[in-house]
Amino acid sequence: MGWPADVPAAAHLFVASADGLTDAVDVEGEDGHHLARVLRLRAGEGVTVADGSGRWRAYRVCGVGKAGEGATVRLEATGARQREPVPEPRLGVAFALTKGDKPELVVQKLTELGVDRILPVVAERSVARPDAARAAAALERWRRIAREAARQCRRATLPVVEPLAPLADLAGHPGLVVAERGGSAADGLGAPVDGEILVIVGPEGGLTDGEVDALAPWARLDLGPHILRAETAALAAAALLAARRSASGGPTRG
Repeated sequence: MGWPADVPAAAHLFVASADGLTDAVDVEGEDGHHLARVLRLRAGEGVTVADGSGRWRAYRVCGVGKAGEGATVRLEATGARQREPVPEPRLGVAFALTKGDKPELVVQKLTELGVDRILPVVAERSVARPDAARAAAALERWRRIAREAARQCRRATLPVVEPLAPLADLAGHPGLVVAERGGSAADGLGAPVDGEILVIVGPEGGLTDGEVDALAPWARLDLGPHILRAETAALAAAALLAARRSASGGPTRG
């Protein structure tokens, strides 16, 4: 069993490091409250726990109690530590920032699709251009959303959510792919030079010709004949590229 989702479980949560995947785990704070008060788990129910870098372990609830104003849930391991398979090539998605809460939706769904790196960028036609303080607050929010989404879809590896940066900073990446009509099918891209495909999706209105020329992409990815919303294009590109990946290494103990 290489994937946490292969194990019957009522919940999935994260610990700070692999050192936390001990034979017995006491879950307190927000996670303890969620397991005990929201999900109302009872003794005997299964839970998977991961360290965020690919290691995970199966547990069962053996006790639910109080911890101050909150709750504590005692977990006992039912198997050895494992490491989930690593899909290849690595997949990054850079999406041009849009207004409102659409970036939050993109981060959530990219996490569920198994994307390894999520890179919000500002392009020439981007309307949303937050100042440094708002960008920092947004980054913290996006990383929290990614963690919650990883917990929901039971990933053992958290995606890396990069700080907001100018689109031009991505120029020179050897596996750079621009999503645009008329490009190649996902199956025809081949293997990236450095092991990572980084696909770029523009804002509403798309990337300018000058931006694409400056990026000098390794390839171009076709998303179909229709004009997609920016957030839809990011998810479509991720789904197409994630589906062509293979998991290497198989299930391992770790």
